[in-house]
Amino acid sequence: IIKGFFNSTSIERTGHVISEGLLTALWSLSVAIFSIGGMIGSFCVGFLVNRFGRRNSMLLVNVLAIVAGLLMGFSKLALAVEMLILGRFIIGVFCGLCTGLVPMYISEVSPTSLRGAFGTLNQLGIVVGILVAQIFGLDVILGTERLWPVLLGLTIIPALLQLATLPFCPESPRFLLINKMEEEKATKVLQSLRGIQDVSSDIKEMKEESAKMSQEKKVTIPELFRSPSYRQAILIAIALQLSQQLSGINAVFYYSTGIFKDAGVKQPVYATIGAGVVNTVFTVVSLFLVERAGRRTLHLVGLGGMAVCAIIMTLALALKNILPWISYISIFGTFAFVALFEIGPGPIPWFIVSELFSQGPRPAAVAVAGFCNWASNFLVGMLFPYAEKSLGPYVFLIFVAFLLFFFFFTFFKVPETKGRTFEDISSGFERQTVNGFAPTTGNKSSAVELTSIQPKEDA
Repeated sequence: IIKGFFNSTSIERTGHVISEGLLTALWSLSVAIFSIGGMIGSFCVGFLVNRFGRRNSMLLVNVLAIVAGLLMGFSKLALAVEMLILGRFIIGVFCGLCTGLVPMYISEVSPTSLRGAFGTLNQLGIVVGILVAQIFGLDVILGTERLWPVLLGLTIIPALLQLATLPFCPESPRFLLINKMEEEKATKVLQSLRGIQDVSSDIKEMKEESAKMSQEKKVTIPELFRSPSYRQAILIAIALQLSQQLSGINAVFYYSTGIFKDAGVKQPVYATIGAGVVNTVFTVVSLFLVERAGRRTLHLVGLGGMAVCAIIMTLALALKNILPWISYISIFGTFAFVALFEIGPGPIPWFIVSELFSQGPRPAAVAVAGFCNWASNFLVGMLFPYAEKSLGPYVFLIFVAFLLFFFFFTFFKVPETKGRTFEDISSGFERQTVNGFAPTTGNKSSAVELTSIQPKEDA
């Protein structure tokens, strides 16, 4: 449909049909520019939150979503391919900003005991949005040649809802006390959020973090990699983001329609939506498990299970012409892969980055981690078609290798953050450095020591 729009626009403006090469280039650009916008947006998170605060930053960026929605929604009426591509870029910047702003805000307003569950709500919002978009994109609703601009313009609606409701949400109490030194406002916000008057333990923990932050110089992005206190944490944050995008989830959705078609499903697009439903349901499951099992455990279960499913899908796709019944096995593998993704690698990398860092380095760390997530998303999108063309169904073996690598990395390097304060987690990395366990040495004992640190009693 979009390629048809490119051609019809060219005919209206020049009287000629676009060449096949230029058409492919325009299509690739319109797809890839979303991820490029995401990279740029995620890198700007630190600047915004330090200048405007967490809530106000989320409020301001909705302007981008409205502008993008208008550009994309009116691109067909204006016969302007440029408006569609520019709109895609701007909505990408908006999404890049939100992937940093929202998890940071949630982690800072949530009580320690429920921080993981609330953090998973961010991923739940994402998968519900994807599911709604899949449904509205059906050719019986808005996925038609006439109505597709309406579908793209719908991004305005959630932006307007946020503009109407965010002013009633409080600013992050950690930002108010630690960054703005407004203890009275922070206390009132905490009392409102916790529903109790005695918030002295939270205030005490924030003051300790504030005192520590005042003794440190401003943390820049290069400092995250130079300082031994932050280096292991930022490498873990980057690895977790890469584990999400290099897990193969996009490849599974790429293959899903073909898998369902081979199994005899008459309307495979509806089965793909079914995978979106599984996506949503198991994000809810993760919501209830993350504070019981812990982040590290769920991430390990997700990565390990996905590796097994990827092997099953490779075998099923390779043997589908020999054993017709094996197509049903590949359907099971697809649904299981999606479910396991939402148990661990889907939600956890977004909010655990904010948990690994104290208030000072957190904005810079979130920016770096978000940039790496979007950059890897872009690379997978660009390179996967070539890998799929060369390897066919065996392309999943590449993702098996990545999944196994990140499984062992998580097992040996990633600490459990469940039930621990921000100060406790960041102190764990510092104790490693003081004790001489340099994060770049790959010393197994240092990683095990960090993962075994127990939560403090006041957490």
